[in-house]
Amino acid sequence: MDSKATLGSIQKAVWDGRLPLQITLAPSESRTYDQTDPYLIACPRISYLPSLLPRLRAFFASSLIDPNSRPHEGWFSFEGVPLKWHYPVGLLYDLYAGADPASKGGRDTDLASTTDGDPLPWCLTVHFSDWPDGELVRLDPDGIVLHDAFINSVKEADFLRNGTAKGIMTLSKEDSSGLWEAVRDVDLLSFQRISNILIPPPSQPFRNVPIRLFLPLPPDSGSPSLKVVQSPIPPIIPPSSASIAASQSILSTRGPQLQTIGSALHSLLPHLFPSRRTPVLAKPVLHGAAVPMSAPVEEVARCSGYGDGWVYIVIRMMG
Repeated sequence: MDSKATLGSIQKAVWDGRLPLQITLAPSESRTYDQTDPYLIACPRISYLPSLLPRLRAFFASSLIDPNSRPHEGWFSFEGVPLKWHYPVGLLYDLYAGADPASKGGRDTDLASTTDGDPLPWCLTVHFSDWPDGELVRLDPDGIVLHDAFINSVKEADFLRNGTAKGIMTLSKEDSSGLWEAVRDVDLLSFQRISNILIPPPSQPFRNVPIRLFLPLPPDSGSPSLKVVQSPIPPIIPPSSASIAASQSILSTRGPQLQTIGSALHSLLPHLFPSRRTPVLAKPVLHGAAVPMSAPVEEVARCSGYGDGWVYIVIRMMG
């Protein structure tokens, strides 16, 4: 019961997390050039940037050179880099601008807090023309593209958790739309009601935990700015073929060995995580905080996954 209450409090803290954004209109699209007032908002970390476009279009309407541009034609950039609209706001910040979080701290702080050197608010630029077709899929006026991208991500997570996407595929149309609307409106209670249909109960372990690891690359690497690593991660560490007998003996006395964040990272990225217990070269960051290496991956997914069910961990180099 205590564990359940703790997981619930962590999930609430995740959903309560906010990032202060300062959004300016692209100078090339503004009639007043650099005199356009910025739009300021405390944006939920789990939300998606396109949800802001209608209010941004209305806010900047009097400054736009092109009065015929429409909200769904808007896109965002940070320091000249177009931001992928299908990633949650919190993930985008952790990828491109997040401060280096402390691995250990005294009193708890807001998940959106930062340290010296990476001041908030996060300054973004919104554009309503010159869509970067080579980097971003275009949005539509009815929000169907954004909804479908979210649901497809939910399907992938559902398949990994259960070995089948039957759960999301058999949701009613009302619940399918309601899941997206709950994330869009940051309505945790409505989200929990629907997601509990998809997520197995605690007594039924996940088949695999939906985790994606993001590895930032140097600008001169000749590769895209981000590398994504993904592999099925079971919640229980499977015994190797060479030690099955020994493992069975251990299991009979000590029970199964839980997969932790540290063991998963060591398995997927041994060159960055030579230790399963201690971050040496890099640290895992989720929702702006360093994740304990000892945290069981299934518990992290249950309480700290994003709205689509995925655990998006950003790998931050140390030193």
